[in-house]
Amino acid sequence: MCNSNVKSAGVAQIDGRPVLQPAGNRVAAPEAARPLKKSLQKSLSMPASFDNNVAATATTTCAPPRPAPENTRAASLLPPATPASVTARATKVAAEKTRSKATRKPGAVLPVVTFAALEAFEPAAAGSIAAAQREHVAQAQAQRKMRIAHYGRTASFSRVEGRVGATATAAAGDSVPASPTGQDEKRCSFITPYSDPLYVAYHDEEWGVPVHNDELLFEMLTLSGVQVGADWTSILKRRHVYREAFSGFDVDAVAKYTEKQMASLSADFGLDLGTVRGIVNNACRILEVRRDFGSLDKYVWAFVNNKPLSPSYKYSRKIPVKTSKSESISKDMVRRGLRFVGPTVIHSFMQAVGLTNDHLVSCPRHRACSSAAAAGGRVN
Repeated sequence: MCNSNVKSAGVAQIDGRPVLQPAGNRVAAPEAARPLKKSLQKSLSMPASFDNNVAATATTTCAPPRPAPENTRAASLLPPATPASVTARATKVAAEKTRSKATRKPGAVLPVVTFAALEAFEPAAAGSIAAAQREHVAQAQAQRKMRIAHYGRTASFSRVEGRVGATATAAAGDSVPASPTGQDEKRCSFITPYSDPLYVAYHDEEWGVPVHNDELLFEMLTLSGVQVGADWTSILKRRHVYREAFSGFDVDAVAKYTEKQMASLSADFGLDLGTVRGIVNNACRILEVRRDFGSLDKYVWAFVNNKPLSPSYKYSRKIPVKTSKSESISKDMVRRGLRFVGPTVIHSFMQAVGLTNDHLVSCPRHRACSSAAAAGGRVN
């Protein structure tokens, strides 16, 4: 219980009874609150006086603020003053509108701005954004016309060029060497004014022509294999190197090459040793094909029933890199042990030896190769 001898404790009273409390719990009552406590104690016996005291206290402590003068209160409610410059500008605009309405004649028609007038409008600044955009559009249209004139994929493009820019088409056709047919502008679209003359001659004289000679078939099969990763122009420029290295593509002679001869060919002619070994291996496999079918010519042309395929492509972008026929030929050659005879390589080989006529129908060589296939001979 509570001990009266505790030094730190003080004596306090609640409702007139002494209560022992520690000194730390005692809080000094504010001066303003002491009169209120006394008034509360007296309120039990004197309610009327209590009301008077509370009213007096509220009057002294919570007095309302004095009201502001009427002119000050009205000024605080008004919006901020408008600057003089803004007021003058608004007045000037209103006066101009009133003057235009007063001077307008009844029934007068306002001027109409047409789209042609807007298009003909030129900005005052030469380097404005609109001028730059028009210049960019004009350049894009000029480049598009040049691309059409450069490639000329279809006859419809040629007609459009004749109406839009016949001179550009004529200039593009003059830079290509003349073909045997004299119809330069209708060549296959991959023959461009910038094509190498050797490649153009190959297109006009050999590509797509039916071949029935075993040595030439072996040569084109070899060139199609080494062409992977390169282009036909670079291969045609080195064609004489391959002919000299492989004895004019004589199958019997190439099949007898020894390992020492292959290493010597690789060093002397700058050929990859793996490529040389693959070509010699193909020569040995062709000898086996000859024993089974009589010749490489009979073996190859049997896949197309001795009649060239004629897909009649109108656009060069439609010419595939491989077909189901090239895949079937490739699988059979791989089964027989030949190398460098993937589906893409075999399709290129088929195009080169005339197994398929992939000239565009607009190209004069398409008709020439078809006529040669019907006659069963070569085209000179």
